[in-house]
Amino acid sequence: MNLPTQATAESMREYYARHAASYERVYHKPERQIDLRAIEAWLQTAFVGRRVLEIACGTGWWTPHGAMACAHWLATDLNPETLSIARSKPMPDGKVEFLQLDAYALADLGDRRFDAAFAGFWWSHVPLERLPGWLAALHARLDSGARVVVLDNRFVPASSTPISRRDEAGNTYQNRSLDDASVHEVLKNFPSREQVFSALGPRARDPQWIAHPHYWIVSYTLA
Repeated sequence: MNLPTQATAESMREYYARHAASYERVYHKPERQIDLRAIEAWLQTAFVGRRVLEIACGTGWWTPHGAMACAHWLATDLNPETLSIARSKPMPDGKVEFLQLDAYALADLGDRRFDAAFAGFWWSHVPLERLPGWLAALHARLDSGARVVVLDNRFVPASSTPISRRDEAGNTYQNRSLDDASVHEVLKNFPSREQVFSALGPRARDPQWIAHPHYWIVSYTLA
């Protein structure tokens, strides 16, 4: 049996690059279909008229839904492999732009600013010790009154990959296998509502929590 190496930022990048072609299988799990259809419909009205920064768009599953009624949507991701798949999908005409960008290097956006942000399945991969700094960097790119939406997984024993270990900081990890039989350790946190609200910081106003059986959403306005 192949044993995974300890997760690092670089090993996580490599895992998602190699996983790009098979990533969307997770969205075909039968038990998740009701949740997915409800979230897709909700996202279509979440960013009406907004200029949106999407963090870690991956293969672009959520991008066309969120961008449906926006003014402009910048979908960013670190890996060209996932961006290539996202770019190949039908998108709302003239609204979506793609950019290769490290989610930890938002300063590389220069003077570009936004009045909304969306992060789907990124929060859970941010080490707890980096979360405050990353949120501060995201908020620094947004105007006052910006709407922020974060979407991520809940841990469901019958559907989620088991947790393999927990580190001293409280981060949890999973061992995931790819089609080539390689095994990769992936950092994957499953925060509670209280943990998410506590992490949002002082600029988050009126946070709203939406819990689906397999997913959670937090939506808030930036002061």
